[in-house]
Amino acid sequence: MTAMTSTTRPLLNRRLAEFGTTIFAEMSALALRTGSINLGQGFPDTDGPEEVREAAVRALREGRGNQYPPGPGIPELRTAIAAHQERRYGLSYDPDTEVLVTAGATEAIAAALLALLEPGDEVIAFEPYYDSYAACIAMAGGTRVPVTLRPHVDEGGASFRLDLDELRAAVTDRTRLLLINTPHNPTGTVLTRAELAAIAELAVERDLLVVTDEVYEHLVFDDAEHLPLAGFPGMRERTVTIGSAGKSFSFTGWKVGWITAAPGLVAAARSAKQFLTYVSSGPFQYAVAEALALPDSYFTAFRADMLAKRDLLAAGLAEAGFGVFKPAGTYFITTDIRPLGERDGFAFCRALPERAGVVAIPNAVFYDHREAGAPFVRFAFCKQAEVLQEAVKRLKSLAG
Repeated sequence: MTAMTSTTRPLLNRRLAEFGTTIFAEMSALALRTGSINLGQGFPDTDGPEEVREAAVRALREGRGNQYPPGPGIPELRTAIAAHQERRYGLSYDPDTEVLVTAGATEAIAAALLALLEPGDEVIAFEPYYDSYAACIAMAGGTRVPVTLRPHVDEGGASFRLDLDELRAAVTDRTRLLLINTPHNPTGTVLTRAELAAIAELAVERDLLVVTDEVYEHLVFDDAEHLPLAGFPGMRERTVTIGSAGKSFSFTGWKVGWITAAPGLVAAARSAKQFLTYVSSGPFQYAVAEALALPDSYFTAFRADMLAKRDLLAAGLAEAGFGVFKPAGTYFITTDIRPLGERDGFAFCRALPERAGVVAIPNAVFYDHREAGAPFVRFAFCKQAEVLQEAVKRLKSLAG
């Protein structure tokens, strides 16, 4: 006999009702069902450095982290994160009061937004945006205000650009926070020094907090340069910077992320984080501490490997007839399907496994303004070269 509830109210909290199952779960299941190459979800198909993996094994065997680690993260990792920020960017953080270890960047985003927002606060985010942004803003009771990155084509090629005037116009008396992502998923845009300076000036002028997702900081290409927003005038005390070991060291399953910020901001995020996971990834924290101390040669080689894969997939997509937005950062390529005679990214991605044996993600899922993202589709290139070569071979069938 079916149990009856005592109310007709929907079971799911109305703040989450619009989200449902993520597109990543749907498309990954489709890849498995059809035996397709999965270029949808952004995880590498090989592990990161062997010495980092062995550091995790060593921690497990030595009993380090097998029980609850400290709530803010183990001291060794907090110290390594602070040293990384100092060495790479000249940003000084106190490991004890200005660093917080989280269960990946996703929890860092959730903890920061749950801590810093009150119901009704407006949050400006650049769309298309990673899907957890919208969900976390909703859970915090905030109102998301999208500012759309729009496609441009010039002598430098095709890219997505921020309209600073549109950003300024979006700020109201209810705006509490800017949610920034650079390098940007899914478009591959890397904000320039001039754009970041303008964002910093706006934040200071309107007294706004900023949460900046910089998980792809080590994946910038060509002439692009990653510049932490916290390093700009007036931003040190109002910026929550988020990093991730998953993207920098290709161990996405370990779920080790972090926050660096002024003491008050870290304390606020920690207050929320302690009631989410409390702690996580004990032995892996020791391994990530060692990973962050790897020499610059590791990061140079990592970037060069991803650059070669970007170019391989970008060339293949262009030959297959896609319009290609070659990314300045991340490990995703956004494409335009209109040159193929298509306009609906959802329909295209759901049919692509049967048509070509490849899975991609429709960018419209990352937009509030779905029509703005309708003709764009995202492919991940963080895969083995032979996998990308086979995907390119299959995709070329679309060009006839």
